[in-house]
Parts: sequence; C-alpha cells; structure tokens
Amino acid sequence: MDKTLSRDGTLIAHRRQGDGPPVILVGGALGTAATEAPLAALLPARFSVVTYDRRGRGSSGDGKPYAVEREVEDLAALIERVGSRVSVFGMPSGGALALEAAASGLPVDLLAVYEPPYTPGGFSTTPARLATRAWGRSYQGF
Repeated sequence: MDKTLSRDGTLIAHRRQGDGPPVILVGGALGTAATEAPLAALLPARFSVVTYDRRGRGSSGDGKPYAVEREVEDLAALIERVGSRVSVFGMPSGGALALEAAASGLPVDLLAVYEPPYTPGGFSTTPARLATRAWGRSYQGF
C-alpha cells in the first residue's frame, strides 16, 4: 500500500488499481481497504479505484483527538494524490463522511452514498442537509 500525508501529518494508507477516471471508496467505521477489496475488484477495467484505511484503522496513522474535519482532510489529501476531480462512493459512516467532504467544497464530481447514518454522531448535520449544502438544492432521497 502507498501512503499519503494528511494535513495534520497523519499517514493515510491507500491502494490504487485500474485505469480510467478515479473513484474513491470510503468504507464504514470498522472497515479498511481490505473490506472494500471485493467491490474494488469489480471496477478497475473502467475506473482507477482507490481504497484506503481510514484514520486509526489498518495501516493508517491516528492523529488524536478524533475529529470529522481530520477525516475530510484525509480525503482531500487522497483526492489531491489521485488528481483533480473524483467520484466518491461511501458506505454507512463513510457515506456521511463523503457527504461532509462534498459539503466542505472538496472537488467531487459524482457522489454516491449507501445507508449514511441518520444520527450524525460528530457530523455537522443530517445527510439530507449535507447534500443540500453541497449542491445548493434539496434532496429527498435520504
């Protein structure tokens, strides 16, 4: 696995495979890049797929204290590493994190989330409000 330096100096471990437009998979709270490997294996013929160990998991470092903003910075570092604009797919808490990142202004062209939690637990607001903040219009799918 490669490592990318996040803004606070934390090393974030990631793997990139395939060619094509980049898509970053953001796993759930207990997941690692290995957890996302089965999905990532289906995509490299059409995409450059990035899986990573979120901060404090697997081979990534863990800058203390925890803050959602640090995880958004981690995602920003990965986006910068893979180049310009990306697509992001987030699952459970990774979906909420992906929404938070898009709402913060990261250059995300396409965002897909699966079962983001309705109770933010450290996130700035609910998934629907994050989507509205990210794209300036209301979303009813949450």
